[in-house]
Amino acid sequence: MTEPKLEVIEEETNETPKTNGNAPNLYEKVIEGCRLNVKMASQNEWRQAEIISRCRAPNGSMKFYVHYVDCNRRLDEWVQADMLDVSTLRMPQKGGKKGAHLKEENRDSSEAEAKRTGRKRKIPLVPMDDIKQEPADQNQPIPAVTSGSTPSLRGSMSMVGHSEDAMTRIRNVECIELGRSRIQPWYFSPYPQQLTSLDCIFICEFCLKYLKSKTCLKRHMEKCAMCHPPGNQIYSYDKLSFFEIDGRKNKSYAQNLCLLAKLFLDHKTLYYDTDPFLFYVLTEEDEKGHHIVGYFSKEKESADEYNVACILVLPPFQKKGYGSLLIEFSYELSKIEQKTGSPEKPLSDLGLLSYRSYWSMAIMKALFKFKRSRPNEDITVQDISLSTSIKREDVVSTLQQLDLYKYYKGQYVIVISDEKRQVYEKRIEAAKKKTRINPQALLWKPKEYGKKRAQITF
Repeated sequence: MTEPKLEVIEEETNETPKTNGNAPNLYEKVIEGCRLNVKMASQNEWRQAEIISRCRAPNGSMKFYVHYVDCNRRLDEWVQADMLDVSTLRMPQKGGKKGAHLKEENRDSSEAEAKRTGRKRKIPLVPMDDIKQEPADQNQPIPAVTSGSTPSLRGSMSMVGHSEDAMTRIRNVECIELGRSRIQPWYFSPYPQQLTSLDCIFICEFCLKYLKSKTCLKRHMEKCAMCHPPGNQIYSYDKLSFFEIDGRKNKSYAQNLCLLAKLFLDHKTLYYDTDPFLFYVLTEEDEKGHHIVGYFSKEKESADEYNVACILVLPPFQKKGYGSLLIEFSYELSKIEQKTGSPEKPLSDLGLLSYRSYWSMAIMKALFKFKRSRPNEDITVQDISLSTSIKREDVVSTLQQLDLYKYYKGQYVIVISDEKRQVYEKRIEAAKKKTRINPQALLWKPKEYGKKRAQITF
């Protein structure tokens, strides 16, 4: 009786150990494009996420790069295997509804059962046949890498043209040090690969040169003669300055600025040809020099009358009113040019909020000013557009968003209730205490690039 018992004990001893109730080989089934519940550390809650990439660390543990469904991509992150709830795993499913996922409870279940457990997704996925051919879906070991494997074109990445674009979905820089701040980037930026493997990239806050260590930065700062961005200082008021930088004349600075900005901009494509662009850098001044706060860029000649191509306030300076200041400055330039302007689309989520806020305040100010000066006259959308330099389409969309644009007796009219008028008058009064652009401190004349600009009648 003792011998069989010993055999049973030996069988139990040879069993594969389990981690958090999940067998290690079960994680081999978690491939790019799958969806499952993942514990989001910042929120301390479980959320549905999509697997973007995976890798095995040198110590043998597995890591997964995940995108949380219905969340901004700046929340994407690497997570350890124990943060995954493998029991909720869903694989891309062949046929049926677009974007359905097959629950990983039984890989040999019938097609009818697969359809029954399918889940809607907004975009098509790779057929299940292709997934079965994927080596990573078998028990083949994953190569040990530190930077993550190249993601396959699955899930929401099926819209990506090639693997190089797919890799840009993964944040590749852990941390940057800029001036007095250490900042965790949000998105991918094509810094040199030998730097992206480091724990931190050190950036000179004046010339924006990137270096590999604190020691290299100190040596560079001893030699760097710059204490402000290159180009012309076109605005200076109350320790805030704007510098106009020509992307052709200051190519190195412009390219470094684009690399820095791409860490926090997801919706823009990075071009190394900065010649067609002007950059307007906002700085704060102290005894050491002018420290970059944010910037916006614009095309020298825009066929679509865009007055902003990219706009960014660096994270340490956000929620301080600088976004509105950059937007206001771009429209002050448009007023001097005597034309209307609009930001290049698409806008990021934060960019859209900032523009909506600025447009609302600027339009309401124009309305109140017009009615005070000409109470018996009617104001038109064109009048608002010309007085604010906000493009007509943006004026209309903002009025609609504020529910002030009504259709009445065959025409559209602007209707403001007494209640809304009082609310916006209080907001306008409160806004006077905030930092604003002083047009008198702006010393700038528009330049002609290429063909002579057509005359616009106002």
